[in-house]
Amino acid sequence: MSDGVLFDKVAFIGIGLIGSSLARALRQEGLAGRLATYDHSAEARAKALELGVVDEAPADLGEAVRDADLVMVCVPIGACADLGPALAPHLKPGAIVSDVGSVKQAVIRDLGPVIPDGVFFVPGHPIAGTEHSGPEAGFAELFQGRWCIITPPTGTNEEAVEKVAEMWRRVGSMVEIMDPHHHDKVLAITSHLPHLIAYTIVGTATGLEESLQQEVIKFSASGFRDFTRIAASDPVMWRDIFLNNREAVLEMLQRFSEDLTALQRAIRWGEGDTLQDLFTRTRAVRRGIVDARQA
Repeated sequence: MSDGVLFDKVAFIGIGLIGSSLARALRQEGLAGRLATYDHSAEARAKALELGVVDEAPADLGEAVRDADLVMVCVPIGACADLGPALAPHLKPGAIVSDVGSVKQAVIRDLGPVIPDGVFFVPGHPIAGTEHSGPEAGFAELFQGRWCIITPPTGTNEEAVEKVAEMWRRVGSMVEIMDPHHHDKVLAITSHLPHLIAYTIVGTATGLEESLQQEVIKFSASGFRDFTRIAASDPVMWRDIFLNNREAVLEMLQRFSEDLTALQRAIRWGEGDTLQDLFTRTRAVRRGIVDARQA
């Protein structure tokens, strides 16, 4: 595929961190002729225009996506079911609909059945982000050196899949094609469970008596600070992730609970060799992540 514009018009449904970062990257790399957005928040639409993230931000969904070659759905997963029927009538033949959601089976379940014939549905998930949200939080370099997983349903048009993959490659991502069910199990352990643990630990800290709680905040070590960063992520987005990937998350949570019980037993009975063996194995995982440049 030659260099240059990939899409004459790209429309973003939702213009938060991920959407605004991708819009910036598309503009920076010259991959889109026009950029539009629809967001339910008038403030977000105005901010996206003010920052120059998009060229147009109408208050009407249909106007935003009219004539779009690519529609990027960047809303919380729980909003997809209502969005689909409102979006479908405005999609032009030959358009591609993609997304950035973290639970692919849920997005396919809610959007797939309403995508019109002649429109191509190519779900995706960039493994990138920060704890910040809103159009002002985005930056064009967010996806550089990060993975984007594309999870096309069986029978998806291969040219459409390749075009979406090429877009992600040109904004700096490494691309992997993956079965949606497998994606959800992988993300349950690499992303969803860590967030659940972070929310729980920080929640435990907020339940401490006030004097101890203040000292926890004042003397936070790096470990607790990392947990608070993760736990500062968008509450609505993560509520929807847990509710829509519940089976995989609960499976991984059960495994984690069993491992935590074994660790508790080792500490109680002074089994130093068991602890050291675990810490040695987990240290090797960290080194592998660093070597893969995903740290």
